[in-house]
Amino acid sequence: MILPHGAIVAVVDGQHFRLLRNAGTESHAELAELPSPSLDSSNRSGTGHHSHPGNHAETAVSEDAHAIAAVDWLNAEVLAGRIERLVVIAPPRTLGEMRRHYRRETERALLREVGKEVSAASARDILAVLKG
Repeated sequence: MILPHGAIVAVVDGQHFRLLRNAGTESHAELAELPSPSLDSSNRSGTGHHSHPGNHAETAVSEDAHAIAAVDWLNAEVLAGRIERLVVIAPPRTLGEMRRHYRRETERALLREVGKEVSAASARDILAVLKG
């Protein structure tokens, strides 16, 4: 994948949110880690899950709330013009939840989505996932 200079790569899972930026060129991408924003994932009303004693729904609710908070942050950054080109990498389940909350402007900024768990991967490994 050709990754334009300045494109943002958001790596999200149920607990982590990492941001990287292509500080290189399109032909020679170089991902630089950016500070991770603080997210408020306390609003769980939009997740669509209900927790019952003895099941694992509470984990799903927390993970979905985190994914929604990440999308809310990305949507705000795109609307403010601070993100023009975006790549999202997330496990398939998280990615599915995120897609439900993208604004149209974020969808337009989106260059690619990758359904894979790479939150603990190095920038070099993340770049390899994008090239592969």
